[in-house]
Amino acid sequence: MDFYTVFWREMVVFRRTFIKFFASRLVSPLLYLVAFGWGLGRGLSMDGGSYLEFVVPGIVALSAMNTSFNAVGVSLNMSRLYHKTLEEYLIAPISASAFVLGKVLAGTVRGLVASLIILGLAFLFGAHLVVNGWFLLVVFLTCFLFAALGVVAAMTINSHEDMANFSTFVILPMSFLCGTFFSPDRLPKAVAYIIEVLPLTHASYALRALARGGEVLPISLAVLLGYAIALFLAGVWVVKKVR
Repeated sequence: MDFYTVFWREMVVFRRTFIKFFASRLVSPLLYLVAFGWGLGRGLSMDGGSYLEFVVPGIVALSAMNTSFNAVGVSLNMSRLYHKTLEEYLIAPISASAFVLGKVLAGTVRGLVASLIILGLAFLFGAHLVVNGWFLLVVFLTCFLFAALGVVAAMTINSHEDMANFSTFVILPMSFLCGTFFSPDRLPKAVAYIIEVLPLTHASYALRALARGGEVLPISLAVLLGYAIALFLAGVWVVKKVR
């Protein structure tokens, strides 16, 4: 249960900053929903349904990625390189796996809250979506794997500027190309093949299928689970290497 110490500390901080977090997470979803729901999406259909109902699952996946990654990656990188507070954990009698699990779960909680905010706004905008246990599981795996990616990036990248570059070259392209706002099959085949192996693509696919009342996509679920396990193990390895 050592991981709970790390997780509890992160949740105390989260509770103190919740109002700021909540307010900041309202801005981007509102802009997306106004632009794609009332603006571009009005009267536009996609795969037999409204564009709003097509794009909301993608926005949920996008928010889960960005919030979870940034919640862990940015703060941990700053803690390691600038505030020098990471040493408190590294010298504590806490295993690397417990430290990573605590950090990743804290980032996952933030991602889940941000995703629920978007879903609440989407229903207010008139979206008709099915949200069940499978839907929440896919959101959880998405948040978990990108929080773990945040650990890997924060522990291997040696400047805050390079963290920003990582987001520019890795996170930003996924934000727009991985089935969030349009179907990847409209891209050139060579690009589409690359997009198909990225985790955010499968998060968007799975959430969209479930939101329409369909069944969970086994391949997408397996891909997300595989990424989550691999990135968590990679995070444990890089923390052990630093220690």
